[in-house]
Amino acid sequence: MTPPAGPTTDSSQAVLDVVRRVWGFDSLRPQQHDAIDAALRHRDALVVLPTGGGKSLCYQVPPLVAGELTVVISPLIALMKDQVDGLVLNGYPAAAMHSAASDDDLARAREALREGSLRLLFVSPERLLSEGFTDWLAQLPNTSGTPGVRRFAIDEAHCISAWGHDFRPEYRRLTVLRRRFPDACIHAFTATATERVRRDIIEQLALRDPAVLVGTFDRPNLAYRVVPRVNRDEQIAEVLARHKGDASIVYCISRKDTEAVAEMLRERGFNAGAYHAGLDPDTRKQVQDDFIRERLDVVAATVAFGMGIDRSNVRCVLHAAMPKSVEAYQQETGRAGRDGLDAECVLLYSGADAARWARLIEQPDFDGNDPSPETVRAQLDLLHEMQRFAAGMTCRHKVLSEHFGQPYPFPNCNACDVCLNEVDAVEDATVVAQKIISCVARAMQHSGTSFGAAHIVDVLRGSRAQKIIQRGHDQLSTHGLLRDVPRPTLVSYVNQLLDLGVLERAPGEFPTLMLNEASREVLTGARTVALFMPRGPVEAAGRQRRDREEIELTPREHELFDSLRALRREIADTHGVPPYVVFNDQTLQELSAVRPGSIEAIGLVRGVGARKLETFAPAFLAHIRQWCEIHELDLDARAGSGSAASNAPAAGQPKTLSPAKRRSFKAFDRGESVEAVAEVGGLTTRTVADHLAEWIEDRKPDDIAPWVAPADYDRIAAAAGEVGTHFLRPIFDRLGGDVPYEQIKLVAAHLRAST
Repeated sequence: MTPPAGPTTDSSQAVLDVVRRVWGFDSLRPQQHDAIDAALRHRDALVVLPTGGGKSLCYQVPPLVAGELTVVISPLIALMKDQVDGLVLNGYPAAAMHSAASDDDLARAREALREGSLRLLFVSPERLLSEGFTDWLAQLPNTSGTPGVRRFAIDEAHCISAWGHDFRPEYRRLTVLRRRFPDACIHAFTATATERVRRDIIEQLALRDPAVLVGTFDRPNLAYRVVPRVNRDEQIAEVLARHKGDASIVYCISRKDTEAVAEMLRERGFNAGAYHAGLDPDTRKQVQDDFIRERLDVVAATVAFGMGIDRSNVRCVLHAAMPKSVEAYQQETGRAGRDGLDAECVLLYSGADAARWARLIEQPDFDGNDPSPETVRAQLDLLHEMQRFAAGMTCRHKVLSEHFGQPYPFPNCNACDVCLNEVDAVEDATVVAQKIISCVARAMQHSGTSFGAAHIVDVLRGSRAQKIIQRGHDQLSTHGLLRDVPRPTLVSYVNQLLDLGVLERAPGEFPTLMLNEASREVLTGARTVALFMPRGPVEAAGRQRRDREEIELTPREHELFDSLRALRREIADTHGVPPYVVFNDQTLQELSAVRPGSIEAIGLVRGVGARKLETFAPAFLAHIRQWCEIHELDLDARAGSGSAASNAPAAGQPKTLSPAKRRSFKAFDRGESVEAVAEVGGLTTRTVADHLAEWIEDRKPDDIAPWVAPADYDRIAAAAGEVGTHFLRPIFDRLGGDVPYEQIKLVAAHLRAST
């Protein structure tokens, strides 16, 4: 199970040509390159990319390059519809077959499939497995000269695993694909999968020597906060006030909670609605459509809401209660900031949440079937891992990365409550730790066995529960020793001691607390510890900016950005599609900063493909020109760095580098590649290429051979000698459009630095 060999030059160029023409992107992330190459080589693959990591392109690009059909299996009709609408707007031949499709749409899809003109067909697992459907697919023509679909893409593939956080029995039946289409390659896609889930997916789908491609799980643009739940409504309103007018999702455990939260928010002036599985289908669809089309700002929802939501500019995800697993938390928070811009994720935590989830996990399903003991045990294990995350006081980005098996290389993420110093040091922390460790020791000595964290916490708080009295633990000297410490806080202390290594968990179905040498060192005073507790919700600092690269808008430019969002909504309503399908917020930010004064200049902005340039650019150009004339702003601003807006300081000002850019500069000093720096830093290759161009102008190296081959350098330099280095598009056109913008940008920077 190794990644595929690197793509050939010819295939790489063909892929980039398609990506540039259809989606308006100049580059792909390394995992996207490898996933696309595996598909073009007709090799099975398991692709794990976090939400917002670009999974869709991995199965959308190969059919256009290869000129053949891919069948995409997707769980939700709403998601299929939005994806097809967006693809069709880009000029992509795609269709979906599901229960909500009209007879005319289904007939057109069947005809396109028979003609061989369709490149993507979206179906649900139920439709795929319905009687006769796979037989019909097996008769479709393909480019190999034999009938039958030769490529399948399975979205949300974690649903096939009982160890996944969203197990769906219908996904288990997808094992039929390998038997029914033995010559087809199968690509499984998911945003959240631990090593155990990845192994299960490969086994269940019978993938053959798959390319296993796992992206960086860390989402550096998300700020994570875990806050003790004290007054739910006040805390929710306070957080959402920081994002008034922006898109936010509030996740609740029960249907009743969603309706109560939505009503509370409406009373406080928020444009909010409730969503849960108990609503009638028309109401659910209306709430979902209103949110996607930016007619609704906030949705209070159960976990039934989200998998089909592809709105890219969600600025806040708030959990009113703890989710049931770290995987669920990662996926649900991952719905924030999918456009790459900063977003906030807040979890209001109470120890009672775990008990609620445990009862739900053990309940029969909707058909009255009891879950298997294995499924219950697996889900409870996931729940306990989530408890440890919520109660811990270690960098949130670090814990999430390591949960999915990836090291986190930075000592401070600058984007969580712990690293932003929104927690207070506990006074006499070593004394508190000694009391906790002593309680563990005395309970073991008294009963001859070890106990779980919940039991030790109950003893320390002086509980008179029957299990405490029966074991005689109410007679221990440590009984009630920390009765004044709230239970969630005390659970957090125990988890912090586990993180510090001064307590250990014994392996097994019901892990218990064990002592080690470090425990004894703390008890004897030979070792000190530091413990932390979160500040109250009012004292906690407001959202702070993440150490990241994004366009900084002036107040006037932000007004233009807001006006472009309004224009985008009007255009989207006219075409009957969600606004993000027109342009995402990142594209609108760049339009606001650059303020292109021509169609050609708009074409240089990231996210503007050929079809969208033709369809939408005239309206945006007219709006930008008129707005700039009224507000006396220059057109074609910040254009010197190419297609992206530049954040470089004005002449005469000292250069200041963000920590992310400083890390990039140090890596370039060592000669590391753009792809390697992007992977380690959790940045896009486009952003890192911008860093490299700035590094070149700052360091003025003799040559840039580590990043641009000498032959390519000479060719680009010759074209630049004819048209100049101030703008990149003329160089790109002079070279016939077959040299990536990133390469041109680096050479142009070096030529300017050499003069």
